[in-house]
Amino acid sequence: MSTKSNTIDVDLLAILRCPLTRSPLHQEGDYLVAEVGGLRYPVRDGIPVMLVEEAKLPPGVDSLEAFKVKFRGELAT
Repeated sequence: MSTKSNTIDVDLLAILRCPLTRSPLHQEGDYLVAEVGGLRYPVRDGIPVMLVEEAKLPPGVDSLEAFKVKFRGELAT
């Protein structure tokens, strides 16, 4: 049984953006974290899951709607 690394290639990471804020991402363990807002996108079997619905919310934000209100000036249109 082979295990894939969850480390994202630096060239790929350089072009990936948060689909909600369009901000750059950086990797923290098994997550890609948006620079704006701190949404955390999981990396599963080496593949980034760039779905807003799959992202973990930052501390202090209870829902995706609350996130959108808090960061409304920084969301992609």
